[in-house]
Amino acid sequence: MIPRRLLLAAPFLLAAAPAPAADAAELARIAAYLNGIHTLKAHFLQVAPDGRLSEGTAWVDRPGRMRFAYAPPTPYLLVAGDGLVMFHDRQLDQTSTVPLDRTPLGILLAPKIRFSGSVKVTAIHRLPGEIALTLIRAAAPEQGSLTLVFSTDPLTLRQWSVLDPQHQRTTVSLTDIETGGRFDPALFSVAVPQQGSGGSGGG
Repeated sequence: MIPRRLLLAAPFLLAAAPAPAADAAELARIAAYLNGIHTLKAHFLQVAPDGRLSEGTAWVDRPGRMRFAYAPPTPYLLVAGDGLVMFHDRQLDQTSTVPLDRTPLGILLAPKIRFSGSVKVTAIHRLPGEIALTLIRAAAPEQGSLTLVFSTDPLTLRQWSVLDPQHQRTTVSLTDIETGGRFDPALFSVAVPQQGSGGSGGG
């Protein structure tokens, strides 16, 4: 299993389930925005369930690919590709993998993001200038939930978070976001890195 602290968690979303008719236009707008993002590179700040902070560079290449290269001294690398999520701890020289479709992150990396059918919206939360959605897999709610937080003007993904099956929360905030680039496919290889490799990649 990937450690709980690394399965990227909803900080505040306990609202009632949304009224589909009232929120349909908003959900359609958000889905269109997300489906328009094919590649994304950003700086990330991660808050683990125990409050520890780490940061680094994130790459997203939809569908199905993601890389989180943690800056020193954090010895982690997380890569999604080839239908798997691989977590590598360089300090312990340990690697674990889990199928992407068994993690909430698979919702964000799907070929076509839809807020119906296999994905259920369990909460919508609005604050001035911000909207957040909490999502689960309808057939497997025990896998945990994914929360996406957006600024609204313009609509921009600013944070995602995962509540894992053990109810541990990890939150990832994005800054310096760039979309539309082309990345080396090797960034998303789930092969175990060689000891001593930096794991930071390029893009």
